Amino acid sequence: MKKFSTMALFALFIGTGAFFTSCSDDDDATPQEMSLYQKLGGTTMVADPNNPGQMIEQGRLSYRSVVDSTITLIVSDIVADANGNLGEHFAPVISEALSGNTTNVAVLSNNLTDFFSANTGGGATNTYSGLNMVAAHDPAQNPRMGKKSNNAEYDKFIGYVGAAAGLNGVTDPALIGEVVAVLESLRAPIVQE
Repeated sequence: MKKFSTMALFALFIGTGAFFTSCSDDDDATPQEMSLYQKLGGTTMVADPNNPGQMIEQGRLSYRSVVDSTITLIVSDIVADANGNLGEHFAPVISEALSGNTTNVAVLSNNLTDFFSANTGGGATNTYSGLNMVAAHDPAQNPRMGKKSNNAEYDKFIGYVGAAAGLNGVTDPALIGEVVAVLESLRAPIVQE
């Protein structure tokens, strides 16, 4: 059961964008009224650890931290098991990064952070203009995608999101439940095999 919860957390982060729209940025909102973005820190400005001297919204920083940790876990997944090899999905990006070009890794991180921030209550300061979920996960439409996903690989991905969230201090079971629901809502457009 714990493994499913971890996997579900990742799915929740990805799927939240499909079901949540911007909520009020009212700081007096009750926990039931708060958007997922607000629950992850909202619009409170904090120092950006990746860009000294710059500020970032805490909600966006929370997403970026989980996204970057998830990318690291996926890139390190070079061993195929019963649930596939997730590193194959991002082979074009990994190949570029290994040759010293990290541009598309940064683009991937930024796109995912934009997607989650914009679609979970991040307000007007957070927008997503990338590909839709079907196109983003289809190698024929997205040259940064190495292969299509199946259900077992998506489950594994959800697990990595959960692990990354835990590494970044996201452990609240209620929040994890929200994330799981969102990620599961995106299974159909993402799983194409």
